[in-house]
Amino acid sequence: MSLPFALARSLDLTDPATFAAHDPRDIWPEIRQREPVYWHEARDGRPGFWVVTRHADVLACYSDAAGLASGRGTVLEVLLQGDDPAGGKMLAVTDRPRHRSLRRLMLRAFSPRVLGHVAERIASRTSRLIASATALGEFDFATEVAEQLPMGIICDLLSVPEQDRKQLLEWSKSALAAEGPDDGALDSVSARNELVLYFMDLALDRRAAPGDDVVSMLATSEVDGARLTPEEIALNCYSLILGGDESSRMAATAAVKALAENPAQWRALRDGETGTETAVEEVLRWSTPGMHFARTATKPLTIGGSSVRTGDIVTLWNTSANDDEEVFASPRSFDLARTPNKHVALGHGSHFCVGAFLGRASLRSLLDSLTRSVRHIEVHGTPERVHSSFLFGHHSLRVSFEG
Repeated sequence: MSLPFALARSLDLTDPATFAAHDPRDIWPEIRQREPVYWHEARDGRPGFWVVTRHADVLACYSDAAGLASGRGTVLEVLLQGDDPAGGKMLAVTDRPRHRSLRRLMLRAFSPRVLGHVAERIASRTSRLIASATALGEFDFATEVAEQLPMGIICDLLSVPEQDRKQLLEWSKSALAAEGPDDGALDSVSARNELVLYFMDLALDRRAAPGDDVVSMLATSEVDGARLTPEEIALNCYSLILGGDESSRMAATAAVKALAENPAQWRALRDGETGTETAVEEVLRWSTPGMHFARTATKPLTIGGSSVRTGDIVTLWNTSANDDEEVFASPRSFDLARTPNKHVALGHGSHFCVGAFLGRASLRSLLDSLTRSVRHIEVHGTPERVHSSFLFGHHSLRVSFEG
């Protein structure tokens, strides 16, 4: 149920508790209609910022890389504390012209041509996990399956030693979200630092003795005529871990939850009446794990009729854009046959997710494995949401699968 305009407009979008208490889909409908671009006032010593909610405006902002820069930061929590220290070093927070060169390098490692063989490994891993989990009876899908899928594949690509992977997963889970309000901001900062330090050490090792993996490629390649520093290599590995692991875990868990809650859609998928390709796109739209991305205006702009000043922070709310009634018919319906499906769950424009192929392959394998092995999905208890102002999803989803 959508929130009344006055209540929705008063919410503090910097507070993780806002999104623990309210489904993001409930926040935006009245705002999109009455004040689709608004100024979120400064609170608790943090600066104010613009909130952009309509699909057309969000798309236009993503497309304006010159007027809306990423280099100061793209996650609100980080940007409100000052410039992101990864600016100009990590692809996601780098602007042109360096962004173009760095993106070209990253796409070499994550193109469909290079990753074609990885899709087969994803399918095999997924089938094994689903089979093992089904035998457990009631189990936590988020931890038993969703946590194991993307991290394993990404660690394979980076050739992370097996004994280090459990620790990387723990750091990844803490870096952008917490499992509850008692997990402090210091835990997130520490987790990010540990991830970067780990990959700096790994980058130095691979530069000295390169292998056939992404870290080695980054360590031995040049961008604009110079090798990446160990910090730059580490930050881009960190970005791959967070983007590939966190977002994919949230989307996979959301998929199972939505299938259980929409049995007619599950039957249509299982019986082959709905194709997996359209189903993957609807899961991405429905889940939208990255609720927003932020930009900084480099010049005066007009967005949705509002005058934005140079230096203003502008937040693009994917969760709202992906529910925009002007673009999606019955957006509050989970429709696995939805087409067209012009969602922005993976971003848009020059900063479109470099791991999109991998993320889609992971979801495709999950849906294929479920349709082959599972007849009925039942959710037990109340799923537990992550505590974050950036990432939306559930860190716990107890279910049982009936084969």
